[in-house]
Amino acid sequence: MAAICFAADKPVSDDQISDEVRIKLSSDPVVKGGGLTADVKNGVVTLAGTVSEQRQKDKAGKLAKSVKGVKSVVNNITVAKSK
Repeated sequence: MAAICFAADKPVSDDQISDEVRIKLSSDPVVKGGGLTADVKNGVVTLAGTVSEQRQKDKAGKLAKSVKGVKSVVNNITVAKSK
């Protein structure tokens, strides 16, 4: 049982954070994050890519912040201007 407790306190790796952020972005019906990237360094997630609506950008930032181990999010997602 003690091993389980220690495992829970183990820091989350950047790779784990990146995987989890990508899963959340791609599975969210609002974000539809196929074209977005999430780079992680020391728990800081940098989001990039282009979406068609501001609400998609906002939701992507919230989803990334909700992942365990994320310290902060830099949201560099661009909202495409409609023609």
